[in-house]
Amino acid sequence: MALEPGRTIEELQELRELTGTELGAQRVCWTETWREARAWLRAKFEELPVDVEQDEAGNLWATLHGQSERAVVIGGHIDSVPDGGWLDGCLNTLAGLESLRRIAAEGTPDVTVRLVDWADEEGARFRSSLLGSSACSGALDVDSARQLTDRDGVLLPDALAEHGVLLDRMKDARQQLDSAAAYLELHIEQGPVLERLGLPLGAVLGTFGVERYVVRFLGQTAHSGSTPMEDRRDAFAGAARLSLEIRECTRSVGAGAVSTTGSVVTQPGIVTAVAGVCEMTVDIRHLDPDVVAMLLRSAREASERIAAEERLEVEWEYLWNIHPIPFDPTLIDLAGEAIEEVAGKSHRLPSGPLHDAAEVTRAGVPAVMLFVQSLNGLSHTKEEDTKLDHIELSVAALDRLASKAIDYVLTGEPASGPSPPASFRHAGRS
Repeated sequence: MALEPGRTIEELQELRELTGTELGAQRVCWTETWREARAWLRAKFEELPVDVEQDEAGNLWATLHGQSERAVVIGGHIDSVPDGGWLDGCLNTLAGLESLRRIAAEGTPDVTVRLVDWADEEGARFRSSLLGSSACSGALDVDSARQLTDRDGVLLPDALAEHGVLLDRMKDARQQLDSAAAYLELHIEQGPVLERLGLPLGAVLGTFGVERYVVRFLGQTAHSGSTPMEDRRDAFAGAARLSLEIRECTRSVGAGAVSTTGSVVTQPGIVTAVAGVCEMTVDIRHLDPDVVAMLLRSAREASERIAAEERLEVEWEYLWNIHPIPFDPTLIDLAGEAIEEVAGKSHRLPSGPLHDAAEVTRAGVPAVMLFVQSLNGLSHTKEEDTKLDHIELSVAALDRLASKAIDYVLTGEPASGPSPPASFRHAGRS
């Protein structure tokens, strides 16, 4: 059976009709809509000669057994953020499904090929991203997860149980990666780089390191009408100044460094009072751990200087961090080859967002990602989009990479397979 990338587009549209609204995708994990999407996907899996199972962490696996138990794993996720886009995550899974169809039609593969739909990549309901893959990698902090609640006060363990998942057993899913020899993941870029370069596809070098904190400035609440400007100890002024300084410092670094003040909350938070307390979140990212450390150090030093100048106190509260995670050099090379074969030219770039591939890498499995161009760099919104011909190219490139990875796992040597169809040997169409 020949690969049919157009079928992936049809299935993406089918899933959008099934689980979306006029506001966008609604497949938030651990909800009824996500359960409906999972049932739809499982039915697709069961059309193939594969074993289908849900593991202890809620991840859904389709396994095409090969002559060797060593496995090439293709991964994705069909859960979405609320009002999300039609491609984020589910393109990965459905492109992998199309490649699995092609491989299965050719008979028993030399090595086992597995497709996994990771549970709760987005963390949209309980604010804990990469939940299913972190359970598989062993990185999941079960005790911290036990305390998570959604906006309605529902505890994560209770929501998991409704879907047949027991929090205390989630890390038993680690055995799923025991035979994994290579991991492949396709994703929309969610940024503007490939579009700016006029390229449909890119090979991903790795995922950024992240440092995430709450910075709390403490001043003095005072009346907004009767307190002279020179007498104010305005906590918001400290946060505002720090946010701008972090932005300028990050810009001066260049080379892909990003920092974000995503939330600012003042107390008492009324129009007639100077803010006595102001909390801001700081998120710093880069592929080089030394750059991340430098930006964090600079931010701390700036906060202390600003606090002194504004007659404030400042506190830093750790939220979360992850070290930069580089992908496997050989698989990056193979990904570049696959892209060149179907699209004519490849580009290598890092990933600012985190992905399940990062957790798989932390588990010790060689991994790589492919990016396909995002129009206007938009994601996590209903306006998220990619040209249809670029989607077809991405499916073809993932399939080519799967073939190369099978050869590599089997022989230990990178190998080129047969040429792709002529319709995919171009640099992209408008």
